[in-house]
Amino acid sequence: MASTTSGPSVAPAAPSSSHHPFQIGGTAFAAVLMIFGGAMAILEGIAAIAKDAVFVATRDYLFRFNLTGWGWIHLALGILIVIAGCALFTGAAWARVVGIVLAGLSALANFLWLPHYPLWSIVLMAIDVFVIWALCASPFQENQEKESV
Repeated sequence: MASTTSGPSVAPAAPSSSHHPFQIGGTAFAAVLMIFGGAMAILEGIAAIAKDAVFVATRDYLFRFNLTGWGWIHLALGILIVIAGCALFTGAAWARVVGIVLAGLSALANFLWLPHYPLWSIVLMAIDVFVIWALCASPFQENQEKESV
């Protein structure tokens, strides 16, 4: 009497993809938000350079800066953010790291810009925080997937 059972049968493993749709979508959305936020920073910089009277300068705020100087900072930062956002669509790893750093710098610059244009600054800071989260979350999830396999 021969037994034909040799143990539990294992179904063939499905091919695993290295990216989930949410990860790709989150990175793509972060790239779009970087391009949008960079364009807004460019417009903010141009407005500050062209006419200082566009923005309100408060007297008793902790941070006092020259608006034209801040305009040049926002313009340069905005251009770099747009370039990094476009590079994210190529899937370059350096673009992810540069995007995180530039989004952090943009959040800091917009925090210091609060007394001049509060609503604009808060919206751009929220965009920067989401970009940082989206760019940091995807590689962590990929590493967890590799460890579980």
